[in-house]
This record gives sequence, structure tokens and C-alpha cells, in this order.
Amino acid sequence: MQGGRLLTVLVCLASTVAMVNAGDPYFYYTWNVTYGTVAPLGIPQQVILINGQFPGPNLNSTSNNNVVINVFNNLDEPFLLTWIGLQHRKNSWQDGVTGTSCPIPAGTNFTYHFQPKDQIGSYFYYPSTALHRFAGGFGGLRVNSRLLIPVPYADPEDDRTILINDWYTKSHTALKNFLDSGRTLGSPDGVLINGKSGKIGGNNAPLFTMKPGKTYKYRICNVGFKSTLNFRIQGHKMKLVEMEGSHVLQNDYDSLDVHVGQCFAVLVTADQVAKNYYMVASTRFLKKEVSTVGVMSYEGSNVQASNEIPKAPVGWAWSLNQFRSFRWNLTASAARPNPQGSYHYGKINITRTIKLANTKNLVNGKVRFGFNGVSHVDTETPLKLAEYFGMSEKVFKYNVIKDEPAAKITTLTVEPNVLNITFRTFVEVIFENHEKSMQSFHLDGYSFFAVASEPGRWTPEKRKNYNLLDAVSRHTVQVYPKSWSAILLTFDNAGMWNIRSENWERRYLGQQLYVSVLSPEKSLRDEYNIPLNTNLCGIVKGLPLPTPYTI
Repeated sequence: MQGGRLLTVLVCLASTVAMVNAGDPYFYYTWNVTYGTVAPLGIPQQVILINGQFPGPNLNSTSNNNVVINVFNNLDEPFLLTWIGLQHRKNSWQDGVTGTSCPIPAGTNFTYHFQPKDQIGSYFYYPSTALHRFAGGFGGLRVNSRLLIPVPYADPEDDRTILINDWYTKSHTALKNFLDSGRTLGSPDGVLINGKSGKIGGNNAPLFTMKPGKTYKYRICNVGFKSTLNFRIQGHKMKLVEMEGSHVLQNDYDSLDVHVGQCFAVLVTADQVAKNYYMVASTRFLKKEVSTVGVMSYEGSNVQASNEIPKAPVGWAWSLNQFRSFRWNLTASAARPNPQGSYHYGKINITRTIKLANTKNLVNGKVRFGFNGVSHVDTETPLKLAEYFGMSEKVFKYNVIKDEPAAKITTLTVEPNVLNITFRTFVEVIFENHEKSMQSFHLDGYSFFAVASEPGRWTPEKRKNYNLLDAVSRHTVQVYPKSWSAILLTFDNAGMWNIRSENWERRYLGQQLYVSVLSPEKSLRDEYNIPLNTNLCGIVKGLPLPTPYTI
């Protein structure tokens, strides 16, 4: 090995060691990704399995644990997994999206190594390549509090994960061909709870069993593709205790609108007559409601559930009011001993305002989506790799959209969409939805404060309506039809991070962008070096690694 390359390797190894504290435990997993055949809606179809499971295995971790997952791609095309909600502090290399990573080639493997640093909460993972998410490959991901950090409720009898999602019976390749040809996907064929679909009055095996009088924690995640799902449990209240990594004020709900990409943690007490009860998940904001049920059984009972199903709410005003009811628990500790409310985000001066207006138009006769008139397209060389190797000008241009979109956007330009944001600045981002459909957006690498959501267009005067005290710190934000939502955050996590629609049809067709947050110091204090096992592709394939960062 040449001396320069050896020095690079030694420094990179040192930076890898520097990523973690000696006292943080390691947990190792091997995941085999394969195709398999299941029939979630009664029709056999090809799905993506992880270790033979659909959905994939639940990943159970604790704050600051080192999670090492060796993923073997046994599919017939490249594949990536992303971990929605995990911030990957200083480490966008592990984010698992096509703007930061080369996909894992078919027949090969890649090892992810990440820490849920200073995080707790309910999350999930899913494939980020092509339309693989429509075939499965998703699973629950929980990050528990360390034992020395108290949680604001008594330990439950058990901690359980409920994955709900819309579902199509056509294969992911057929659905991809639809979108590539300019067709839309239309409404889903069904809804699943933990990969299964149930029928009222049918012979449904219980998904969960509860002991009378005991309280259980359920982590409810919408791992679907485009549909908001309302979730409710027959005859039972749900006490909301955590959402998207934050402890919240504990209100009781009869039902919850769970938007795409979102997770809630609720407490449910088995305080009713001992028998079976239905869990119900049904679509919202579609012309025709699609729903499913799953059975929750009391231990020792064989009395069937009543066929009287609680109805879902009607209209999006109800959902908006639910959004406004969520409040940060200011006195609870999260991943650190200090209370959540010790961070006074409402007292920080805004240094930049970025307005992102969702855009829909025809390009060469086919529907595309975007932000501010630009529809993002993935590049052969991941954006982060091009930037790290000093070759960004050969792959993309920064800031092709302006912070303030045109009053009327009539065309869509298809090109990589990358915003440059100054490290450690406090930024206001406005999402404007000019359409009649519901939107759900996510930002990788961060949590932010969703301070307002209102009908109409945003103006600076709307700031007087912001919640500057106890808005929930979260990673998704919803924008209701013909409405806007505002978020506030400090861009203090160096890396390349994806802002995207969690409606995967829109994301695949360009409604996403990347945010480049560069530390001027180029120091390991701010960002880790490229891992030595990183796949290199595109114009950086075969190149020597750049001079690594040091302390």
C-alpha cells in the first residue's frame, strides 16, 4: 500500500473509532434481503423479505447504542435502506438515500454502522431505491431511553409495534412502469396492519393479547406510500405519550390520524370487558375509504369482537385540530437528563426564510412533481460523494431554486435540486401546498419545530400565530389542502440531507431536494470521514479517498 493511501486509511480508522465512546455497546445484525411470495390481500404476490420476514424484523435499540447491520442484497437490482427519523449526527454517510450513498449492487453486501445519538422514540426503516418500498422491506425501529433517564410514565406491561400502511396488489416493478410511462397509481387496493388484512366477522387470529387491568405501549407507524390512515381501537382510549422522538403532553384520543412517515407511541389499558376488540386502520382524504381490521384479544377470552366498528372522523379540519393539540412535554427528559423545554427555540433570531411550494406539471407529456419549479432527478454519482471528492460542479449546481418561489409557477425543470445552507444557522422553512390533496414532508438528519399550520398562503404577518413555546420537535410536517405549514430549526448537523415528500409517488417523480450543510472547519468535531467500506460509483469510482478530516 502506498504511503499516502496508508495514512488516509489510518486517519479514517481513527475517525471511525472517534465516532463512539468506549462505553457505548455494540449490537450486530445480519439481514438477508430476498424476494418471497405472500398474499396480504388474498392475492399471491412478490414482496421483499428481510430474513424471511414480512414486514421485516423490529430493530430494538437504546440511546447511543452502536448498531451494526450487514445487509446482503439478494434481489436482482440495487437496493438501499433508510432509517426515517434517525439523525445520524455528523454521519450522513449512513442515511441510506441515493443522494448520499451508492446503492448496494445485486448479489453484494454493505454494512451500516450508526448510533441513535441523543435520541429516543418510535421510528421505522424502509427501502429508498426505486419503488421497493411498495414491495415491503420495511420494519419497526425503536430507540429506548437509557435506564438513568426517567420517562414520564410508568413502565408498561409490554412494548409493541403496529405498522399500518396502504397496499397495492401489483408488483413494485409494474407500479414503477406506470409512473415511468406517465400514468398515476390511483387509490390503493387495501390497508394492512403488521402485514395482514382482516375482515369484520372473519376468522382473524389475534395480533396482540392483553392481560386485564394491565397497560401496554403501542408504537403506531404509518409505513405506507401515500395515504393518511386513521387508527382506532374499539372501546379503548389511546393516551399519546411520544411522537417522532419527543415526549408530548399526555392527552387521550379516540382515534389518531397517522400520516405517511409518522409514528406515535400510545398507552392502552385493558380496562374493558374481557373479550376481543378490533383495531381499525382506514384511509383518509380519498374519494373511497379503504380499511382493514386486526384483533386485540384479552387473555383467557374467546368472546368475539362486536361488529360495531367506530367510525373515522370526516374532513381535514378535524385532522388539523389534532395537529394543533400536540404539545411538547417541557418538563420531561428525552435522551439527555435535561428537560426538553430547556431549549428555548422561540427566542432564537431567524437568519433565513425558505419557502418551498409544491409543484405539479407535465414534462414531455408525463406528470412530474417538484419544489419551486424544479423536479429533482437522482444522479449516477451521489451528491454527497461528488461534494466530498471536490467534484460537485461536474454533477450538480447549488441553489437552482430561490428562497422565494415565483408567484405563479408554470413550468418544471428536471435537474438535481440542492440547497446550500450555512452551518449552524437558524432557519425558517415554509411549506406551501397549492393543491387539493394532503401532503406529508420529511427532513433527514434533523428534528424541527412545527410551529404553525393554517389554510391559505403564508405571509410574514403569519408569524404572530406561531407556537414559540411548546411545538413538538419532530421530523415530519403535514400540509393540508390549499394550506401552509412552518418549521424552525438550527442546521447544526453537517452533511447532505434529503427533504422529501413521504408520498412515494411524488418523491419518485421529483418532489424532493437535498440540503448541503458544510462545516467550514472540515473537522471531525463536525463531520465524520467517509467510511472505508463505502461503495464508490459514478465519476468517483476507483479514485483514492480525499485527505481525511482531523480533529
